[in-house]
Amino acid sequence: MKLKGLRWWIIGLVCLATVINYIDRSALSIMWEFMVPDLGFSQEEADKLYATVGVIFAIAYSAGKFISGAVYDKVGTKIGFVLSIFFWSFASIMHFFARGLGTLGIFRGVLAVAEAGNWPGAVKNNGEWFPVKERALAQGLFNTGAAVGSIISAPIIAALYEAYGWRWAFVIIGALGLIWIIPWVIINKAQPAEHPWITDEEREYILSDQPKVNINAIDPSEKMSVKEILSFRESWGVLVTRFFIEPVWWFFVVWLPIYLVRAYDFNIKDLGAKSWFPYLGAAIGSIIGGMVAKKLMAKYTLDQTRKKIITWGILIALVGIVSSIMFSLYADSAEMFLLSSFVVLFGFQFAIGNIQTLSSDLLPAKSVGALAGLSGTVGAISVAVVTWIVPRVISNPILSGIIETSEANNVIVSFLPLFILLGILCVLSLVSLHTIIKEIKPLKN
Repeated sequence: MKLKGLRWWIIGLVCLATVINYIDRSALSIMWEFMVPDLGFSQEEADKLYATVGVIFAIAYSAGKFISGAVYDKVGTKIGFVLSIFFWSFASIMHFFARGLGTLGIFRGVLAVAEAGNWPGAVKNNGEWFPVKERALAQGLFNTGAAVGSIISAPIIAALYEAYGWRWAFVIIGALGLIWIIPWVIINKAQPAEHPWITDEEREYILSDQPKVNINAIDPSEKMSVKEILSFRESWGVLVTRFFIEPVWWFFVVWLPIYLVRAYDFNIKDLGAKSWFPYLGAAIGSIIGGMVAKKLMAKYTLDQTRKKIITWGILIALVGIVSSIMFSLYADSAEMFLLSSFVVLFGFQFAIGNIQTLSSDLLPAKSVGALAGLSGTVGAISVAVVTWIVPRVISNPILSGIIETSEANNVIVSFLPLFILLGILCVLSLVSLHTIIKEIKPLKN
């Protein structure tokens, strides 16, 4: 049997895995406020527990990127994806037995390590199944899975919660990943050179445009040690810029559903119907940011293009954060707050793609991974710090004694310092970019 366009079937399955990935990781934040009474915690206890498991997830996710890269290189993409999605699906199902910090910490940690493998696995898969000229398109399709997953997770999880309760909702979404393994194993029998279902024309098309080099061979003259990489101030600029900007995205991903429930009295139906809207902004921002960068590259230098795009994106996010504060305090409208959140996530994604490319802009190919990995780790550290801070702030709303507000608005006031913090982080990220990185250009060892 021959299957025409086999590579598109393969990338379609990877895209679907990414959708499932985002549904699984979003489930806790969407259902948390409705899980708390069943778990038997007070609100303050629940906030600290939620923040702690968020910190565990951030740290484990960072570690998982390093671990999974080595695993995929060792066992290949076929088995690598099976391992990743099996363990994150298993971890999702195990949430059925969650009772407190111990169980949730373990389940979220395993989920994070396994889910992190989806990204290096996709990059490696695209390198195997697509010629060089189509890899950007394949990566775009993969990233579409992340955007779609973010948008559809709220309505799907809300529907499952209403129909079956939170424990069985975790089981069902976990089962989706286990079902995904079946077509993956059946269709992805082997790599293109040996696959029995691939047509001769497609095999030749893929292999004729593959690099004729040994990807495992390392030229020591091009590979820098971590010490050498950190000897450049530009490398520190990448790390510091990423450190300050990363919590903006994760704050909205982790805390937005909880804020909507407390500030605007959202129920699970409201979350399913409306909370997806800011992530649509993220998807649009990601696409437009890449398109604008490509257009500017024809008119400006690499340094000018990157700094323009990153600056515009962060300023847009900053405008969204200021709007979030204003609408929360004065408009008392969930719809207006969601619109401002749309702007925040649009601006973040508009900028972050170009921030993530700085490693490849500055360093030779064989050293890019080290700096990219370091920046991911640094970003995870800042996310963990901010996640830990959140419940300490919202459980002690100092500003409620300064700003005259009704009891109903105490939640909004208690979150105000956090929105201000996000705005400060945006400013610090911009300052770091422009002061530490004098010029974005290839560095010399």
